[in-house]
Amino acid sequence: MTDDILLRNNTGAIAELTLNTPKSLNALSDAMLAALKHQFEAISEDRTIRVVILKGAGKAFCAGHDLKEMTGGRQSEDGGKAYFSDLFSRCAEVMLMIRKLPQPVIAQAHGIATAAGCQLVATCDMAVAADDTRFGVNGVNLGLFCSTPMVALSRNIPAKQAFEMLTTGQFIPAKRAIELGLINKSVPQADLDATTYALAELVASKLSTAIRVGKEGFYKQIEMPIKEAYQYTGEAMVGNMMDRDTAEGISAFLEKRSPDWSQ
Repeated sequence: MTDDILLRNNTGAIAELTLNTPKSLNALSDAMLAALKHQFEAISEDRTIRVVILKGAGKAFCAGHDLKEMTGGRQSEDGGKAYFSDLFSRCAEVMLMIRKLPQPVIAQAHGIATAAGCQLVATCDMAVAADDTRFGVNGVNLGLFCSTPMVALSRNIPAKQAFEMLTTGQFIPAKRAIELGLINKSVPQADLDATTYALAELVASKLSTAIRVGKEGFYKQIEMPIKEAYQYTGEAMVGNMMDRDTAEGISAFLEKRSPDWSQ
């Protein structure tokens, strides 16, 4: 557990991080971004953790950046230019850390996930939501186009649907979010914790070295031309096949027994 704004609870190989500023709808304040960075740095080095769940306390997952704090940033002599540049740079760093973590990260959303909160959902490797969750990139309603959230959103859902969300500022419901590929599944609020944990436990039961190789490779190859992607992933599979635990997993499957993995 860290300071009160971000709670950490480990259950076996699963680390649960809870955004814990419900009065601000778990906004990504300067302090929250710093706390997330700190925890992601720690988790990236923790080989006992195999999966991360990211959730929010109170009635919402995350409402994006802290607008009151951003307004305060305008008070500098340059009108806030240096502050805003630093803010969005720090936010991007945190989002990229999620992609670079060896462990898969599952967003557990409820209430609303808007602007940078929607960006968080889109950035996580998987997402489970309560049935009544709403997702939006609503900055345009305030005159602020959600340009940085657009990066993750447009890599999750089809271009025309992403552009519609960005330019109308309208929310989409969980059912539509599943159809577009923003989230994996939605369930009644009462089942949200159990469903997310079941998914996390299933992933955590797999060979951790294979998952680490797979996550890194997934994001690298998806940006490559197809020929380069096959070359890169072929080399990754060769390395994976050289792992003692992979050989044990294959032998166990052929011999119809449980694998005796070293990790």
